[in-house]
Amino acid sequence: MLAVIKALANERRLLILEWLKDPEAHFPPQVDGDLVDDGVCGGLLADKLGLSQPTVSEHMRVLTRAELVRSSRIKQWTFYKRDEKRINEIKKALLENF
Repeated sequence: MLAVIKALANERRLLILEWLKDPEAHFPPQVDGDLVDDGVCGGLLADKLGLSQPTVSEHMRVLTRAELVRSSRIKQWTFYKRDEKRINEIKKALLENF
């Protein structure tokens, strides 16, 4: 649970999670990979945040370690998608304990 708290303690990571909830509303179509089925390319996240690829990769590493997002590779790109099942489990656990 500590990894989850760390992941959620950053405004940019919260923003990323919010955008990934409805990727078609927040990102343009991708050349490779479907926004909904495959996730959002890390390059699109970097562009939208106005951050470097390495900085976005670090944010995504934290979110992935907390199991809030899943990553997959298509060609040379990494795509990120929310793990809705895990997010719902975390919500349930927090509501039960607080």
